[in-house]
Amino acid sequence: MKTLLGLKTKELEQIALSLGLDAYRGRQLAQWMYRKRVTSFEAMTDLGKDTRERLLQTYAINPLKEKRVHQHQDGTAKYLFELEDGECIETVKIPHGDWETICVSTQLGCPIGCTFCASGLDYGRNLTAAEIIGQVLLSRGDTSTNVVFMGIGEPFLNRKELFRSLKILNGEVGIGARHLTVSTIGIVEGIENLAHLGMEVNLGISLHAPQDELRRRLIKTHLSRLRDILKAADLYFQKTGRRISFEYVMLSGVNDLLKHATHLGRLLKSFDFKCHVNLIPYNETDSGYSSSSPARIRAFQQCLEELGINVTVRQERGKGIQAACGQLRRQHLEGKIPS
Repeated sequence: MKTLLGLKTKELEQIALSLGLDAYRGRQLAQWMYRKRVTSFEAMTDLGKDTRERLLQTYAINPLKEKRVHQHQDGTAKYLFELEDGECIETVKIPHGDWETICVSTQLGCPIGCTFCASGLDYGRNLTAAEIIGQVLLSRGDTSTNVVFMGIGEPFLNRKELFRSLKILNGEVGIGARHLTVSTIGIVEGIENLAHLGMEVNLGISLHAPQDELRRRLIKTHLSRLRDILKAADLYFQKTGRRISFEYVMLSGVNDLLKHATHLGRLLKSFDFKCHVNLIPYNETDSGYSSSSPARIRAFQQCLEELGINVTVRQERGKGIQAACGQLRRQHLEGKIPS
């Protein structure tokens, strides 16, 4: 069964023509799928019964099926979606008053191998644009939406489907480019490609260490030198004018000392881009790491601020529902999903 989600309006018009329909039927399909978020042809009431039956014989809309949702008391929801091949992926939705953030996955598992992350379990394949966009459409509410590509997987190792997803979420679903964020471990070529894409999306880079040697201890594969990553970030800023966000997970006794903060601040100040550092209290897994204390995080933040770096501490959300990347999928694969 072929999936229509992930196709642009022009491509859906060609689908309609191939079925002997008028091209405008393709535009109707796009409206129903992307704007009205329907998941069945039966709901497309301005299509004739014969047309809907012909579509149903050959095509499906969304390749995802909701398998489980865990809801935290703070409003955070974590979705476990089943794919057509029986595999499962995670999506997190975080409400913020009159808007929401949806954190989507781009790969089935993750090949990067960060030693503190649960996402790397049982890496399988890249997700399709339909599987990426489907996460947004199935979890999205009726409020304003930010989409962050910060879930399971390294987005720039799935560039073709990532870029198609960005264009469809922007042009078809109607989410503004400045409400889309791509987070990377620092794939230099991917950052450069995104700089030339012609979309002013937000770029987040997961640093987690201010020195290459320490970073190699934390991140096992696909690792570029920090200087090369920051040069690519500078290119992105010059091309788009968008401030660069740097994510830094706080690991007790590992990367959270004042000497680390000083080195990080001086490193970032040596470049001309506008930037922001987001300190992330570690959402503990069974990796052996523990989160920095609130006092240590505050001291780290103050040190960066004294060096002229814009810095915030990410609010902890969803700890009771395995909201860290990969935790829910890991429990599913191990047969330990809580009721």
